[in-house]
Amino acid sequence: MSFFKSLFRIKPADFESLPSGLRRCLNAFDLTLLGIGAIIGAGIFVLTGIAAATQAGPSIIVSYILASIACGFCALAYAELAASIGGSGSAYGYLFAGVGEFIAWIIGWDLLLAYSVNAATISVGWSAYANSALVAMGIHIPQSLLTDPFNGGIVNLPALLVVFALASILSIGPKQSSRFNNIIVFIKLAVIALFIGIGFFYFDAEKWKPFVPFGLQGIVNGAGLIFFAYIGFDAVSTAAEETIRPQRDLPIGIIASLAICTIIYVLFAGLLTGMMYYPDLNVSSPATSALLHVGHHFAAGVVAIGAVAGLTTGILAMYYGFTRVYLAMARDGLLPQIFVKVCPKSGSPKQLIWSGGVIIALVAGFFPIAQIANLVNIGALAAFVAVCACVLVLRKTKPDMPRPFKTPFSPVVPILGIVMCGYLMLSLPAITWISFAIWTVLGLFVYFIYGRFNSVVRYLDLAVAKA
Repeated sequence: MSFFKSLFRIKPADFESLPSGLRRCLNAFDLTLLGIGAIIGAGIFVLTGIAAATQAGPSIIVSYILASIACGFCALAYAELAASIGGSGSAYGYLFAGVGEFIAWIIGWDLLLAYSVNAATISVGWSAYANSALVAMGIHIPQSLLTDPFNGGIVNLPALLVVFALASILSIGPKQSSRFNNIIVFIKLAVIALFIGIGFFYFDAEKWKPFVPFGLQGIVNGAGLIFFAYIGFDAVSTAAEETIRPQRDLPIGIIASLAICTIIYVLFAGLLTGMMYYPDLNVSSPATSALLHVGHHFAAGVVAIGAVAGLTTGILAMYYGFTRVYLAMARDGLLPQIFVKVCPKSGSPKQLIWSGGVIIALVAGFFPIAQIANLVNIGALAAFVAVCACVLVLRKTKPDMPRPFKTPFSPVVPILGIVMCGYLMLSLPAITWISFAIWTVLGLFVYFIYGRFNSVVRYLDLAVAKA
């Protein structure tokens, strides 16, 4: 036990050797594409069909608008804190500066869950589309290697392997992985444009009847489910330390990526439910199914390949966000330092990338998407509520703090963000709340056993008291 403590416990002499920073190499264009890459992923290629079939029907487009409004309020709050506080820890870092270590820990712990499970969930969707593309080429993978043990398989092998492939890319360095992301985002947008172009010719208004088959509550429930699709804008804020001009570029990247993706989501969802009756969209690759339904087999193959590329950037952004939040928490002494050394040559925390990748890959390979997607939503919603509240707190406690970007119509906008995200949280199933509570209790256990005694802030406070 003493050896374990000596391995993971921070010593006062270690504070000077904490990672000093990452490379500033990203601009507003890179950040916007990072946000698009994160936001347009499993949400558009997987969950749109599932949410339409099981929650909202054709009114899924209203669900997307509702979710985007809630996210818009939160994005403005994020933009203010990202520009004024910065740091790679996203909501965790903002809360640390605004309300203190304990609340920051809870939200940081939730973000680790949201990012890692999000990456794993998108990997499962990636596997389904990759298999569709392989089948179109006459290559068949045994079903047991495409399905998790909970659904009668052995392992979702493609989902597991893509995580390790992206670990290699992230290890190369932030600028190189950003270039890879930018290329794939353009491919993804081209594929979506192809789907939208075909969809306009095969849109059938009769398939929109009834437009609200599950009632108004179905629209809200749909928004709660597909909220998963929007949380990628949070990943932009984790790139603060690697942004050339964070005070200017972070707000642009956050707001621009959210606005662009909202337009794309509404168009995509509207045409998807107009091409195919919503009950038939409860599949892991609804866009491909819709194109096959209208007889466009070649386009279905292209969209399947494009979806594979598109989902890749979603995994990449969530994976990246996970490592940066962990890095920020470890620097503050709240998580073990053993994995967070930044490689001088690449400017990336390689040990953290690979150790985190093992966890994400195991979840992707052995757990079903239906049971894990809502955990992402509730973790992200909790973070969004906290960020909006943090804006209000800092306006009172630190009114003179430099704010290169200010949330407009404050305090109305942050309050609306809190109310809407809180309402969406209440719409989530009870099992999600139970799982979230278990995760939070586990986090409190880790904090009081490890984090509280290794906190850099606590050490400095003790040092000051002794002086």
